Amino acid sequence: MGEAKGGRSAQLKHTGLRSGWTTGACATAAATAAYTALLTGDFPDPVTITLPRGQTPAFALAVEDLAGGRATAGVVKDAGDDPDVTHGALVRVTVRRLPPGSGVVFRAGPGVGTVTLPGLPLDVGEPAINPVPREMIRDHLTRVAAAHRGTGDVEVTVSVDHGEEIARSTWNPRLGILGGLSVLGTTGVVVPYSCSAWIDSIRRGVDVARAAGHTHVAGCTGSTSEKTVVAEYGLPEIALLDMGDFAGAVLKYVRRHPVERLTICGGFAKLSKLAAGHLDLHSARSQVDRPFLARLARRGGADEALAAEVAAANTGLAALRSCQAAGVPLGDLVAVAARDEALTVLRGSPVAVDVICVDRAGTVVGRSAVR
Repeated sequence: MGEAKGGRSAQLKHTGLRSGWTTGACATAAATAAYTALLTGDFPDPVTITLPRGQTPAFALAVEDLAGGRATAGVVKDAGDDPDVTHGALVRVTVRRLPPGSGVVFRAGPGVGTVTLPGLPLDVGEPAINPVPREMIRDHLTRVAAAHRGTGDVEVTVSVDHGEEIARSTWNPRLGILGGLSVLGTTGVVVPYSCSAWIDSIRRGVDVARAAGHTHVAGCTGSTSEKTVVAEYGLPEIALLDMGDFAGAVLKYVRRHPVERLTICGGFAKLSKLAAGHLDLHSARSQVDRPFLARLARRGGADEALAAEVAAANTGLAALRSCQAAGVPLGDLVAVAARDEALTVLRGSPVAVDVICVDRAGTVVGRSAVR
């Protein structure tokens, strides 16, 4: 596993959680060790690399193979205390000499995907090794070449054991990255529970949908709301954004990269948080504002007894049921307020927005007009 210089993966201040290393950092370490062995006959173990922000982690090698004019090194990814699906995956890199002037050529080995749709920061047909990891690998191979009189002209094949299976639980298939995982990382460090990978996937989803010519996309809080949007509008999978709790991430990115229409669909309670001005809908970071719901209910015709019942409700769904029984359209009022909050975040960007609220069964319990 990757270890920080002088010890294990770094401990995050104030949280007690260990940070870890990205797939890109692991691939850089493996590539550095493999090319060093190709030029010297010996694998450095552990192998130390320098990350974009100056950290110098050292990685133990799990695989070493030198034969037939090529060298392979492998590193087991340590994602620290982050619930990363690639934690524990074996990242292998094989380095092979190429003729002078070839530069560094990247290949996707087993378990690493290939780009098949436009809109990503890589051309169609390229291995899904993102720009920053590519630059990290090139920089380190240049240093190895300078230290050991190499030319730096090599083929670099990155593989991840069981990567194709792991990729099924990521956004890659929807983004048109087929055959495996992406090699990711902008800093080389995985910050536990930072959710940066999820937010990056939202952004790439918008990019891919736009590049494919889709003018209507939907940010959905989960699979139930995705099914609702498909039933309502017939949107293809490529136009569905797995928004989760990150409504703000969707709105801020669409503000900078507009589409003609954005539908936001999710559970009533979550979208009531957006209606009340929260852009992070996670239960640990925002709560259902029952007094706010009571004010909306009054606006919809609730008397003081019903408003008090809403304000005292145990859950958002309980508040909704009370209003439904009284004929007060709280679901619609929440949808309209959520739409208006979304438009506020969009700051005049030319995007039409509508909101659909559903219950746990996927039944539509509120909607706004498109505006």
